[in-house]
Amino acid sequence: MEKAKVYFTEEITPASLQKIYHALGVSLKGKVAVKISTGEPGGHNFLQPALIAPLVQELNGTIVECNTAYAGRRNTSEAHWQTFKDHGFADIAPCDLMDEDGDMALPITGGKRIHENFVGRNLANYDSMLMLSHFKGHPMAGLGGALKNMSIGVASARGKQWIHTSGSGETSFDALMNSDHDGFLESMADADQSVMAYMGTKNIVYINVANRLSVDCDCCAAPADPEMMDIGIFASLDPVAVDQACVDAVYASKDQGKAALIERMESRNGVLTIQAAENLSLGTREYEIVRI
Repeated sequence: MEKAKVYFTEEITPASLQKIYHALGVSLKGKVAVKISTGEPGGHNFLQPALIAPLVQELNGTIVECNTAYAGRRNTSEAHWQTFKDHGFADIAPCDLMDEDGDMALPITGGKRIHENFVGRNLANYDSMLMLSHFKGHPMAGLGGALKNMSIGVASARGKQWIHTSGSGETSFDALMNSDHDGFLESMADADQSVMAYMGTKNIVYINVANRLSVDCDCCAAPADPEMMDIGIFASLDPVAVDQACVDAVYASKDQGKAALIERMESRNGVLTIQAAENLSLGTREYEIVRI
């Protein structure tokens, strides 16, 4: 497989977000879903509406999310809709809680751990998707970028439980927290395969914003503050390459504050999801950076 192109800019502004999308040379068609994390209330590291609004509006996009599988203020539709409003996303674009009215099963081809994936039912309403991800650490996955946003993020609440437990059928929160760790990481890659096959690989583009680089996810109500500087924005047509590029950029950073994030990624074996996705031929870890 030839190297993927990953576009990069150090500038993190609304204009640079639009510019890096244009650099990809594609045009998302039809009804466009913009998959973000709305961020757990109490957190403050999630991508801000002011940053993403011009690009979302240029695409006439709908901001999409699904409910969580853990107790909090996004695990019911009523609470999650309030989060859309409180965090400012409802003010910039139409929003859609894709599993509010249920989910649908997508088959997984070649999955190592799971063979079906449960996603928000309303995914069927979209023709293309911008996977707009905040790259950062994660308490369980080690890191979160495009691959996690496309798997756990697009999964319904039931689907999130399914992925976390490698399809065991267990539904308790304890089962989620104590599931086989590598199984969870590889199940995310399996789930990615189903979403890419369903949407069509040419109908999804991936942008990772590597700012507010906390060791914790936006799903945390009280995330740790970042210990390292912002890096920039990465974009690609390849989800494996864009996540690998972000990981490599953390290691290459001259900021000594990177140690905490590196420890989080390594202690949770976070790169395994990227490796598993490459093994499923979802992309390549070999890439070239194109600066814009």
